Amino acid sequence: MSMFRFFIGILIVEVAMVALVMAFMSSSDIAYRAPITILALLVTVLVVFWFGSITEHVKKDALIRAKENFVRERENRLIAAEAEKRAMLEDTHKRIVKETNQVHARSNFKLGAAFASVIMFGVVMLYIELLTVGLLTLSVAGGALGGYVIRTRQDGLIYRSKVVHTAIAPSQPIDVNVIESPQDGKKRLRHEA
Repeated sequence: MSMFRFFIGILIVEVAMVALVMAFMSSSDIAYRAPITILALLVTVLVVFWFGSITEHVKKDALIRAKENFVRERENRLIAAEAEKRAMLEDTHKRIVKETNQVHARSNFKLGAAFASVIMFGVVMLYIELLTVGLLTLSVAGGALGGYVIRTRQDGLIYRSKVVHTAIAPSQPIDVNVIESPQDGKKRLRHEA
């Protein structure tokens, strides 16, 4: 495309030079030859500046296109990296949740078996008429089971609140500025996202 910009200039220079050469050859007087030579030099200098201007514009256009392509490519790579990071985090989170659930299921089974054996021991003690040992065993097993259930609930609530806070948390840190109110002189926090 830029070659056609030069084509018109080259044609004008060729026509002007042919006309000047013909004028130079047809004139036998030396007085006319000096202005024709100066005119030829002037046309040459003007064409050089014209072509220089065209090349500067072509170079600027190419540089702008290259910058736009670079910015577009950079933006596409940032978006792809962010999507890949998000997918990797989701996969990691799913894997951690799955492994945690498996560990909890195994520990719950083992703990249930242990409590069942303690309760069976208490029932056997009651059956063979060791009332105090049987009641003591049953009450200890019930208290331990109740404590375990309460602790599991608290851990579940804490875990869910952490997951909710990390899911809601913004991607950039929040700046917290302390500002002072002119009316009462109290300090207040202002959050800026």
